[in-house]
Amino acid sequence: MQFITPDGGLTTAGYAVFIAAGVVALIAASFLAGKFTQRKKFTPKQLAFCGLGIALAFVTSYVQLIKMPFGGSVTLFSMLFIVLIANWYGAGTGILVGLVYGILQFLQEPYFLTFFQVCCDYLLAFAALGIAGFFAKQKNGLTIGYIAGVIGRGIFASIAGYVFWMSYMPENFPKSLAPVYPIVYNFMYLGLEAILTIIIINIPAMKKALAQVHQMAVS
Repeated sequence: MQFITPDGGLTTAGYAVFIAAGVVALIAASFLAGKFTQRKKFTPKQLAFCGLGIALAFVTSYVQLIKMPFGGSVTLFSMLFIVLIANWYGAGTGILVGLVYGILQFLQEPYFLTFFQVCCDYLLAFAALGIAGFFAKQKNGLTIGYIAGVIGRGIFASIAGYVFWMSYMPENFPKSLAPVYPIVYNFMYLGLEAILTIIIINIPAMKKALAQVHQMAVS
């Protein structure tokens, strides 16, 4: 049975396998969500806000301010919407929502080499944004959590870089920095989007607006 097309895409069977894998991952993430948040089920309001967060993240991911040559881009604050869910509902819910978003990202623009590569580039990388929820109750918790989530995503993307993408390192990249090439590459675009996002969410008017939406989401 063929799972990969000659041009590197997925066949119908390939999509079926990864959708099935996504379902298994969702079950595991649901367990984690219940463990971290001590909730047995989502409320209708939670489901609505989680669905809206995923939708906004997915739509804004198409608005690419800077597109990197070998994958990755600076988007219109797409990671923020996953982090907001984690900030509002906790790390478990954030991890679950990030995982769903990662599956959608893979289906949107799949790069498949191995299952481990898909996990690092998509599933675990975007699920890592959910760790922002661990910092929600701290002072400036949204900002700190956002930074932690982006670092988490960058770590998984960099692992994939070391294992699978080192052959794409440009010839003119300084040889002395070759051992850190995946880190430099991934954190260039992730860091730039993070800086822009942190500036935006700390504008007083935006902070007030986000606080009002937060209140709506949890009340």
